[in-house]
Amino acid sequence: MGFVKDRFKVKADSVAAEIKQIIAEHGNKVLGETTIAQAYQGMRGIIGLITETSLLDAEDGIRFRGYSIPELREKLPKAPGGTEPLPEGLFYLMLIGELPSEEDVEHLSATFARKSHVPNYVFDVIEKLPISTHPMTQFSIAITALQKESIFAKEYANGINKKEYWSYIFEDCMNLIARLPRIAAYIYRRKYKNGDHIQPNGMLDWAGNFAHMLGYDNKGFYALMRLYLTIHADHEGGNVSAHATHLVGSALSDPYLCFASGMNGLAGPLHGLANQEVVKWIEDMCQELNTNAPNKDQISDYIKKTLTEGKVVPGYGHAVLRKTDPRFTAQMEFAKTHCPDDPMVQTVWNVYAVAPEILGATGKIKNPFPNVDAHSGALLKHFGLIEEEFYTVIFGVSRALGVLAGLCWDRALGFPIERPKSVDTHWIKAFIKGEAVKED
Repeated sequence: MGFVKDRFKVKADSVAAEIKQIIAEHGNKVLGETTIAQAYQGMRGIIGLITETSLLDAEDGIRFRGYSIPELREKLPKAPGGTEPLPEGLFYLMLIGELPSEEDVEHLSATFARKSHVPNYVFDVIEKLPISTHPMTQFSIAITALQKESIFAKEYANGINKKEYWSYIFEDCMNLIARLPRIAAYIYRRKYKNGDHIQPNGMLDWAGNFAHMLGYDNKGFYALMRLYLTIHADHEGGNVSAHATHLVGSALSDPYLCFASGMNGLAGPLHGLANQEVVKWIEDMCQELNTNAPNKDQISDYIKKTLTEGKVVPGYGHAVLRKTDPRFTAQMEFAKTHCPDDPMVQTVWNVYAVAPEILGATGKIKNPFPNVDAHSGALLKHFGLIEEEFYTVIFGVSRALGVLAGLCWDRALGFPIERPKSVDTHWIKAFIKGEAVKED
């Protein structure tokens, strides 16, 4: 099966046995009470999912199997001569729960390269779409078209023991992750580079090959792709793209259909599309002020104007975090090394210097600090990837690592179809009056 898959099976069997014991001994223990407000307002704070790959803390930020982003930048294997972690290493960590060796990461890089062939019919499907079609729409359609390759779907149709579901899901996830950079790069070159496509280089790592196929040979851009694809990979299970992938997977849809649904969620302006919105907001501000380097006073006034108009400052706030996103900090540190004098990068930093105080003073924002989207677009712009509509596709390539590792765990642990109970407002009114019975 391959030693990573073997190790995953051993780990999953151990965790499954542990969970079985937890349910048997503590299954009736109450985790918390759901409020009416939570039911109406996006289920915020309700503990209702198990996601093994990462955990988001309001103060400490995201941790992958217990490791913070600064720790991952230090401890995960890097490309020869590189400064940033290889995303393959994070994928291994999310699957196995242990830091990988350089050999482990080299094995995954080679595996992804070997499995990266995309059938021509997928490119044919992309070519049938109008060139004006949004890159995320093209990306989602291409992933769905690739579903024909699903090993799990074929084996399920033939009849397999449910204890074997995880094995075929694992193979599908590995194949899909391997193919995504090729698909994404094809869409980019088709839409923005007159269809002048670049063939993959099987000697490069997963992120490096993606940078190569996009058409960038700058070592700094390679480093950025390795960092970007690592820090955007996962953010526990409740965000839209992760939850959509998990939810559709609970119906035993194959990884291609699951991931396509996750990407349709990521395309929303309140999720992955926010990185595009941040750049647009900064560009609009610079255009209105007639400068590409607004000072802090000018930025403060523009932020206040944005709020007065009933708009949000994109890239600020988070559903869970209550401090600066560590992913923002990682990108800021990267920028200090690679592009400290870039005007847009400096503007991002100046916004960071004034925005939290202004937003916090409104009394309406629980987290006035920047999230990951506040910085990523400026870095891509610096290295010449100026096509803002494509930014979320890069986010999607990265997010595959986390949500598909999570999907492997869902099937290995035998999680059932997800079906929470819903009620209507009439029931809520009756409940408030004491006339409705809360179900067990």
